[in-house]
Amino acid sequence: MPQYMLLLRDDPSEWGKLSPEEMQKAMLRYREWRTRSFVVDGQQLDSRTGRVMEKKNGAVGVTDGPFSESREVLGGYYTIEAKDFEEAVKLTMDHPHVDIGTVEIREVMRMSEGG
Repeated sequence: MPQYMLLLRDDPSEWGKLSPEEMQKAMLRYREWRTRSFVVDGQQLDSRTGRVMEKKNGAVGVTDGPFSESREVLGGYYTIEAKDFEEAVKLTMDHPHVDIGTVEIREVMRMSEGG
């Protein structure tokens, strides 16, 4: 069955606006969503650390990241299984992250063995 990556983006400062009780409820919703039968994996990414690698003029540069021009950062991901793109979208409609940020859905392309 095809797999789809859900890329969760948000402005981390929005999380700081939540009360401890709201934060606890939000985390519970994320954990509950992860237990659904079609979810393969899902993790939060540490927004305080990271590196960005980029090749320019033949040399690879490494800078601290995950900082971008915008305030929105990649904060986590889920991998789900669905029969097609339409089903992946339908399954994701009630993902808790939709309430605080954006969810990008991308099909995972399987690399062939030996190629």
